[in-house]
Amino acid sequence: MSIKVRVFKRSDRKYYEAQWVDPITGRKKTRSTKKTSQRDADRFAAKLEDELINGPDLDPAKIKWSDFRSRYESEYASTLAEKTQQKIGTAFNSFEELVSPAWLATVSSNVISKYAGRLRAQDLSEATIKGYLSQLRAAFSWAHRVGLMNSVPHFEMPKRVNKSKGRALTAEEFDRMVDATAKTVGEEYSARWTRFLRGLWWSGLRLGEAIALSWDNDEEIMVDLSGGRPMFRIRAEAEKAKKDRYLPMAPEFAELLEQTPSKARRGYVFPLMETRTLKPSGRVKVYAASKVICDIGAEAGVIVGKKRSGDPKFASAHDLRRAFGYRWGMRVLPPVLMELMRHESITTTMEYYVGRNAEAAADAVWRAFGESVHDSTNTFANTNDSEGQVVPD
Repeated sequence: MSIKVRVFKRSDRKYYEAQWVDPITGRKKTRSTKKTSQRDADRFAAKLEDELINGPDLDPAKIKWSDFRSRYESEYASTLAEKTQQKIGTAFNSFEELVSPAWLATVSSNVISKYAGRLRAQDLSEATIKGYLSQLRAAFSWAHRVGLMNSVPHFEMPKRVNKSKGRALTAEEFDRMVDATAKTVGEEYSARWTRFLRGLWWSGLRLGEAIALSWDNDEEIMVDLSGGRPMFRIRAEAEKAKKDRYLPMAPEFAELLEQTPSKARRGYVFPLMETRTLKPSGRVKVYAASKVICDIGAEAGVIVGKKRSGDPKFASAHDLRRAFGYRWGMRVLPPVLMELMRHESITTTMEYYVGRNAEAAADAVWRAFGESVHDSTNTFANTNDSEGQVVPD
């Protein structure tokens, strides 16, 4: 906290006065020093300045946003599953980008409402907006419980949550995205991003999972080649159930992994680095990778829907995951698809993927119907030709 107390003396006053700017309101505050000498007044100001900066730890008006976030993440969020911590981090990053709060006390119901409006202006789905708001509400509720906030701001949660605004991509559309990668990220990074796209296409991994996927580090999600079939291993600390899980891997993705020589199977499976205007010295973050893939979709001209503004919505990383679910939904039963997709509930599997296969299922029914009619016609024709009459029922 930066506060500077200065002293001055009015011509019509007996005592020197101390004055400073309140960091929360931005307004000047003045207090009498009850001192008649400059020296004593300066001492008073120094003591007051120290009290203002280093006063009671739980004075809500003195809690910086950065301090609040640090405490919440270390004292509470660190006890949660890895995936939940990632969601919290994403929500906080979004709030800081759109609101830029300096002090926790400045976060009000009005600020929350404006933040929700800015999220919608970015054309985010209601499901995403609800997720961000839910994480922030939980954080502010914690802050209130431990005395960092006097009250919890009101959150107007989305009433109608649209689950998805994308669709499964076709193989032709995916090929166009691969072809557009070099132009989007540059030749230097093209090979790595192309391999990453293929990894998303064949694995069905969520974007964060794919970025974190490791050959030899089980801190989150890793490749396990020790059994009869290639598997994914997710450690207990990263799961809500707090149990190690082994999940099936699609054969096509296993074949992609086999292209990496055994000696090179160290560290991250997809060692992406931030590119272009991003910092080239660090690993890519989920939000940055998401932006790159959307840019690739735009360059390839792969449109999957419309934004609220009416502008086209281009393919994203999650549309690659939808395509994976669509393909495998036609091959395996819902319980198997649930394992492949790593859904927590079969309801999610049925709602997001199996329903989308209705058109493909209808095509199969009509093909079967057509073949049946064709076979029946041929049977009747053959009977008429050989017997000269229709076979009775």
